[in-house]
Amino acid sequence: MSCATESHAYVIFGATGNLAKIKLLPALYQLHCLGYLAPGVKILGCGRTPHERDGWRDEVRKILSDAGTGTGSCLEGFVERLDYLIGSLQDAAFYQALGNWIGTGECARNVIFYLSLSPGLYVPVTVGLAQAGLLVESNGWRRVVVEKPFGHDLQSARHLQHALNTHLEEEQIYRIDHYVGKESVQNLLVLRFANMILEPLWNRHYIDHVQITHAETVGLEGRASYYDGHGGATRDMIQSHLLQVLALLAMEPPVSLEAESLRDEKVKVLRSIRPVDITQLAGHAVRAQYAGYHQEAGISPGSHTETYAALKLYIDNWRWRDVPFYLRTGKRLKERRSMVAVRFREPPMQLFQGTGAATVHPNWLLIGIQPDDVVRLEISAKVPGVETRTRQISMDASVGNPGERKADAYEDLLLDVIEGNRSLFLRYDEVKAAWSVVDPVMQAWAEDEHPPLQYPVGSWGPKAASQLFGKAGQEWRQSLSCNGEADVAG
Repeated sequence: MSCATESHAYVIFGATGNLAKIKLLPALYQLHCLGYLAPGVKILGCGRTPHERDGWRDEVRKILSDAGTGTGSCLEGFVERLDYLIGSLQDAAFYQALGNWIGTGECARNVIFYLSLSPGLYVPVTVGLAQAGLLVESNGWRRVVVEKPFGHDLQSARHLQHALNTHLEEEQIYRIDHYVGKESVQNLLVLRFANMILEPLWNRHYIDHVQITHAETVGLEGRASYYDGHGGATRDMIQSHLLQVLALLAMEPPVSLEAESLRDEKVKVLRSIRPVDITQLAGHAVRAQYAGYHQEAGISPGSHTETYAALKLYIDNWRWRDVPFYLRTGKRLKERRSMVAVRFREPPMQLFQGTGAATVHPNWLLIGIQPDDVVRLEISAKVPGVETRTRQISMDASVGNPGERKADAYEDLLLDVIEGNRSLFLRYDEVKAAWSVVDPVMQAWAEDEHPPLQYPVGSWGPKAASQLFGKAGQEWRQSLSCNGEADVAG
């Protein structure tokens, strides 16, 4: 086989783990079936599970078939791309064998190393690759993909960055945040910068506040030891996913859609976030656990790890000064829902005093992320009839058309790595700025001897989270549906 047909490779460390089986391999399979993988793209699974190549291919066939996606010639064509290498990540002989598979000289492949591993293995694997000479780009490029979390606090993120920079250039590191790869999240850029109707209103003069919600009905899903020891709602969701959504909502127009221009503007937003006043922490941050958390298998007795977190943040720049951004996330809540809710200010004068329309609901722009990928604008209108009564009506748009296939986030991101498109991947200064926002809050909670608040399973979280608003008539937006009619006729 000629060198040209073997020029690209995906090397997946931890190929027998859940992430690879549930996300990475199905995403690569879809890219293959849609024609986005060139004929020369090969996929090497690396793991400790004893497999020969044919046995590994059979397992992947079963994974994809059981998922209902792998069938026919498309499946057979995909498994022909697959190979497998068994070995220990601490063994120099493993990296020598990997180097032999990659090739040398003019026959060396361009290689993506995907570290689908525990974060504690990122540095040892990078060191192993470097010592074997597998990160040198003299013949073909080398790209290393690392999953979040990138560190568990600001200090550890700095240490990790320093360790990786010993062997890699920043341009070789792809920090993946699958949430940013969701089509509904990417659509935020289009909504912001392709619609002139929004731009004049997108500032402190017209927007009262912004809410960003990620609610889950599930619990720990077998991740108790990791979640309790290294996770928590703030680290797991707010530091990465929700702050990325905030940055996309609040950023200024980039010079272009080129990766560095986009990331420059996101960093400006994150750096402009006002430090949380730790002396007034209860007015800016709430943490809680769902009832029964300590009865979960693998949870440490007396653990203070939060399964719910809410923050009130301010962006100190010209556009957003004194507009609060409310971020919340939690497990075992009432509904599975991710959404952005933008509440606009009330009119400067209420012209309908003394009528049935004396109380007019505020306007909202609602952006569903999951499970509803919709955009909804709520306005007030007159109820038909002789009396002056109002109700909210909505102008709705589903982002996708019926029958259109919605790509999984990993499909976009894995293809972007091949193409060298870094726009949806996090730059280190983004990661550092995000940790700078949440680190002081988490440190204050760690020093607080009081246990987190409790909330019932199936609720919307602790009542104390509503106190973050501090203003009558404001509350968390729980639904994408309209709130109904205003006051009855007078």
